[in-house]
Amino acid sequence: MDKCGFFLCTGCGIDDVVDAKKLLGIAKKEGKAAFTVSHPKLCDPQGLQVIRDAMEKEGLDAVVLGACSQREMTSVFKFDGTFVDRVALREFVAWSCGGDDDEDKQMMAEDYVRMGCVRAQKAKKSEPVIMEEVTRAILVVGGGVAGMSAALEAAAAGYDVTLVEKTDALGGLMAGWHKRIPSGGDWSKAQDNDVSTLIEAVKNEPRINVCTATEVASISGAPGQYEVTLRGKSAAQVKIGAIVVAVGGKTYDADKLGELGFGKSANVITSAQLEQMAKEGKLVRPSDGKPIESVAFIQCAGSRDEKHLAYCSVYCCPTTLKQAGYLRQANPKTRTYVLYKDMRCQGLMENYYRQTQSEGTIFIKTQIQQVDASNGMVKVRADDLLSGVELDLEVDVVVLATGVEPLTKEAEILNLTYRLGKELPVRDYGFPNSHFICFPYETQRTGIYAAGIVRQPMDSRAAINDGAGAALKAMQCVEAAAAGVAVHPRSMDITYPDFFLQRCTQCKRCTEECPFGTLDEDEKGTPKPNPTRCRRCGICMGACPERIISFANYSVDMVGSMIKSIEVPDEDEEKPRVLALVCENDALPGLDMAAQLRLKVSPWVRFVPLRCLGSMNLQWVNDALIKGFDGVMLIGCKFGDDYQCHFIKGSELCSVRLEKIQETLTRLMLEPERIKLVQFEMGDAANLPGIINSFVEATEKLGPNPNKGF
Repeated sequence: MDKCGFFLCTGCGIDDVVDAKKLLGIAKKEGKAAFTVSHPKLCDPQGLQVIRDAMEKEGLDAVVLGACSQREMTSVFKFDGTFVDRVALREFVAWSCGGDDDEDKQMMAEDYVRMGCVRAQKAKKSEPVIMEEVTRAILVVGGGVAGMSAALEAAAAGYDVTLVEKTDALGGLMAGWHKRIPSGGDWSKAQDNDVSTLIEAVKNEPRINVCTATEVASISGAPGQYEVTLRGKSAAQVKIGAIVVAVGGKTYDADKLGELGFGKSANVITSAQLEQMAKEGKLVRPSDGKPIESVAFIQCAGSRDEKHLAYCSVYCCPTTLKQAGYLRQANPKTRTYVLYKDMRCQGLMENYYRQTQSEGTIFIKTQIQQVDASNGMVKVRADDLLSGVELDLEVDVVVLATGVEPLTKEAEILNLTYRLGKELPVRDYGFPNSHFICFPYETQRTGIYAAGIVRQPMDSRAAINDGAGAALKAMQCVEAAAAGVAVHPRSMDITYPDFFLQRCTQCKRCTEECPFGTLDEDEKGTPKPNPTRCRRCGICMGACPERIISFANYSVDMVGSMIKSIEVPDEDEEKPRVLALVCENDALPGLDMAAQLRLKVSPWVRFVPLRCLGSMNLQWVNDALIKGFDGVMLIGCKFGDDYQCHFIKGSELCSVRLEKIQETLTRLMLEPERIKLVQFEMGDAANLPGIINSFVEATEKLGPNPNKGF
C-alpha cells in the first residue's frame, strides 16, 4: 500500500506497559507510517471518527491498529476499500507478557508495530473475483428425507432445485418403515410414518424438478457454474450453483454376523427385517409362522466393534424401543429382552427409554458369548455385566440391531471431473471428510455439502434438520460465488491466490497438496485455478518451492519481511528470541483466551498469525534462523484420525514439510530441538502458555543461535 496510518489505542491496560510516544515514533520512522496518532479508546465513536477523519484528510489506503486482537471488534474496525491490519498489543503485550522488565515489554510492542507496518506496506489492493454468470440453482442428490428436506428448504428460499434419486421412488430408508421414532410431544409410543407427506410436498413444489430413476453421470466446473450431466429416466444437462449430497446409507451386512446366529436360523433377523414384518402386519416367528412369545434384541450388532463398524449408528437403540412396542401391541404377553452394551437415547429420547422399561421390557447390560440357532428356539448365552452371572435365554426370535454405513463408501455418486478424484474424499468409515465440529456440512469439495446418514449416523428427524442445514450452506455458497468472496472459514475474504506462472516448473505440488481440489492442470501440468473452489487457506502458497503463489494481503515475501523486521538482540544482551508461527483458526484464539485469563508468556516470544500452518513456507523458518532467532515454534490444529484442522490437512502438511528443514539446520550448525511443532486443541488454551514457556526454557539451555549479529 502507498500510504499507511498507524493508530495506537492506549486503553485496556496498553498504556500501563508501553511508552506510547516511542511506539508512534517507531511506526513513523521505521514503519514509514504517513500518519500516527494515539487515542484512549479507538473502538468508541470518537476513536473511530479519528480514524475516518485521518483516512480522508491524509488519503490513507492502509490502516494499522495497535489495539486488541484481530478477532475482536471485527465489524467495528472495518473500513471498506481500506487495508486494515490489527496489532494485538492488548493480548500479546499488556495482558500476557511475562516478566517485570518494562524494557522487554516495550521491545515486544515495538516489534509488533514494525510487523504491522511492514505488512501494510507489502499489501496490495484486492478486488473480488466476479464471475460473468452465476447459476442460482441447487442440485440435491438423494431422495430420502434429508434430500427432500434440503430441496424444500431451498425452494422455499426462492432457489430452483433439481432433485436426483437413483431408485424409482422418493422416501429412502424411511419409506420402508412401519412407524417412526417419536420426536416430541408424546414420548410413550412410536409415531405414524409421515414420509408420504414429505414426498407429496416435494412433488407439488413447482421449483423442484424431481428426477427419479436417474443418476449423476458427471459434474464439472465450480461453485456458481457447475455443469451437471444426468443419465437415466431424466437424462439432461443442467447448470447448478451448489450441491447437496444426501444419498443416505444402508444397513450393515448381517451376513458378516455369523457369530450372532444370522444365516443359521430364520429366527435370527435384523431390525430392518422386523420393521418390514411390522409394516406388512406379519409379526410372527419366521421359521413356522407361530406367534412370537419371546424375543431378544441384541444391540450394537456389528457396531462399536473394530472388526465391523467401529462407531455408534445412533438410531439403533431408539429403533429397538420402537420395535419392542410393536411386539407388545401384537401380543401384550410377549417377553422382551434388550441385551445392550450401552443404551444411547439422546436428549428427550430418555423418556421413550423409561416408558419402554415401565411397560415390561427387560434391559440387561451384557457381553454376548454365543447365539445357538440350531433348532426352532434360539439360545443366547451372555455375561450379565452388572450382576456378574452368566445369562442363558431361550427365545422365539433374536433381533440384531445392525448399524448403518454411508453409501459413499462404495458407490459412484458425483463423478466429478476434478483432478483429485471423482468422488468426495472420505474418512475411514466412508463418511465425507470435513471439519465435523465447526463446519459439519462441509466437504473437501467447496460448494458440495453432505446431509443425513451419508454425513454421519442419525435418526430421521435429525436427517430432516440436517437437510435444511446443508441447503442453507449451499445457498450461502451460491451467493458467495456471485459476490466473489470466500466461504468458510475465511468467510467474505475477497483475496485469491495469484500465480506467477512464468516461473512455474510444473512440479504439481500445489495441485496435489490443495485439500479442496481447487486446481486443475493443463496438459503440461501447469495449474489452472478455479476461484470459487478456493478456501483461501494458502496451502498452495506454502507448497510452492518457487514461491510464485501469493495473495494481495498474504505472501511469502510479506511474512518473511515481517520476520526480518523483528529486532534480535546481540548475544551479550541475554535476551533470546523465539518465533512462533500460529494458526489463526485455533492457536490464535487459544492465545487470546489465555490472555483473557492473564496467563503469562515469555517476553522472548514473537507471534506471527498464519492463515493455516499448511501455508507455512520453509523460507520463513530459514529467514528466522539466519537472522538469529534461537528457536521456532509452529502451533496449529491437531492432525490424525480425530483431527480438527479447519483446512483439513494443513497442520499435517506442515509437519511433512518440516522434515525437510534438517538440511538448513545442518548448514547453520543448529540443533533440531530449536524447531518444534505443537498440535493444539482449543480446550487446552489454559495450558498453551506453559507449553510455549517450556520450549523457550529448553531453547535457552541450548544456548544462543550462533548466527546472532551476522
